[in-house]
Parts: sequence; C-alpha cells; structure tokens
Amino acid sequence: MKRKWFGVVLLGLGAFLLVVGVLGVAWAPGVVKKTPLDVNQTTHLDGTVKKLNTETGELEENPVKVENITQVDSDASSDSTAVWVETTCVVIDIDDAPNCVDGDDPRLVSASTDAFATDRVTALAVPDFAGLPASDGPPHEGLVNKFPFDAEKKTYPYWDGTAGYAVDAAYDRTETLAGIECYVYTYTVQDVPIEIAEGIDGTYDNVVEIWVEPKTGAIQQQTQDQQRYLEDGTQVLDLKVGFTDEQIQQFADDADTNMQMLKVVTVWMPVIGFVAGALCIIAGALLLVSARRNRPSGGAPAEQQKAASAV
Repeated sequence: MKRKWFGVVLLGLGAFLLVVGVLGVAWAPGVVKKTPLDVNQTTHLDGTVKKLNTETGELEENPVKVENITQVDSDASSDSTAVWVETTCVVIDIDDAPNCVDGDDPRLVSASTDAFATDRVTALAVPDFAGLPASDGPPHEGLVNKFPFDAEKKTYPYWDGTAGYAVDAAYDRTETLAGIECYVYTYTVQDVPIEIAEGIDGTYDNVVEIWVEPKTGAIQQQTQDQQRYLEDGTQVLDLKVGFTDEQIQQFADDADTNMQMLKVVTVWMPVIGFVAGALCIIAGALLLVSARRNRPSGGAPAEQQKAASAV
C-alpha cells in the first residue's frame, strides 16, 4: 500500500516538475528577457575637455565629469514599451565642482533633458508611443540606452542625440572588461551639421566605442572622442570621456548578478524540470507496477493473505 501511494506522489511531483520545465522554455524567457519598469540608474563618466575661451580665442584643457540619470516612467509605460526620462550634465571638474551646476556657472559644458520610449524586448526606440510627452526634438530611432538581450555580432542602428539620428554601430571585437565578456561596437560621425549654441551653427565629429554584455544587452562602458567646430573651422570643443573605473566595476557586478539570474531561469529551471520530472515519473510508475505485482490473484494484498494463512 505504501508503495502505491509513494508512486502516486512521485507521479504527481514528476508532472509538476515537467510543467516547470515547459514554463522555463516557453514562458520564463519572455518574462525575464524584458526591460523592467523600475529602472533608476545613475552613470558617471570622466575624462578631459578642451573648451574655447572666447576672451583669449584659445582652447583650454580641464578635467571633466559627466552625470547621466536615466529613469523609467512606469506610469507612462506599458507592458511592451518603456518610457524613459534622461538628464545629462557635463561639468568642468575644478574647484570641487558638483555633478551639475546652473547655466550661469562657467564650469558648465552642457546640460540636457531627454525623453524617449523603447521596446522592452528589442530595445529599439518606439518614436510614436502614446505615453511620450510632447517634444520639439527629432523622434528617436534605433537603440538608445541598451542593446537587446542576446545581442549579436552585427551592426545595429544606434541613436546619436547630438547628430539627431541613428547611426550604424558595427560589431568590432570581443573583449573582457572587469571580468565580463563584452561585444564592442563602434561608430564614427564626421562633419555633421549641428547648432553649437543658440543661433550659432557648426559641425560635429565623434568616435564612439560601446562595450556590451551580450546576454543582457547592458552597456558596460562607452567612450567618446568628440569635437565641435564653428562654420569657419574654429574648434570650440574637444571632449574625451568614458565611464569611471568605479562605474565600470559596478556595472560588471550588476551584469554578473543578472546573468546568474537569467541562467537559473532559462537554463537550470528547464533542466531540473525535465530531468527530475522524468526521473520522478519513471520511479513512480515502477513503484505502482511493483505494488500491483505484489497483489495476489484474488485481489487481497500479499500481507493479508499471509496473515489469513497463519490463523
């Protein structure tokens, strides 16, 4: 009798584990490989800037720091689309400068606020999403602030906010950064017409490299080598920045945690479900067959028949 009930329990457990395995293959990837709606991320960069001194007509070099705050507006987002609000402040890092200063402070290089929407799976911009606030800027296109899950060694359209359009970010190489294997994508723009300041036209050059953890699509490092010129060719800005060492390590730690979570859900969950489920079903079936064989032909259990014969 115990064998029978134990066999039934194993069959039930095996069926449950098989369902877990099926969910791990068919349902879980669509849930975990999706941008969450609670992202609130601050990114710090540093480097150098050469900025035109209008009084001397010379480029003056100083250390510079950049703070970028990116947050999902969960109220404006939907199940398939995330709405982002992003603020960026570039400050000359002298005299104990804070991460951002007001427009009257001569240490300010630039400050901007941006809003955009992206598909939570592909990471591509959704320029006509209803939850976006009204904007005078060009609609976003391509990838904006991350790459898709399971990024490939290919070329992706990538948004350049200064140029105002998406450019081709091509896979260049694979490198390990702070212990994380990354795909490195690069792009170059040159002589792009921009507005240097209000009412002042000029051009923009930039060489960008982006280190991406491919499983999650998270950017681990991004460097820029950017120049801006007036229409007469006078250089007004030379900016070279990348993520700080502390930022790189933090993103590496985050990437390691996120990859482990993905592995548990998308690899171990199906493996344990299918393998353990199958073993439980086989064991349960064997116990039921064994219990049935131990019954005498008259239908009474073998133990009861032995007891009756002893009387």
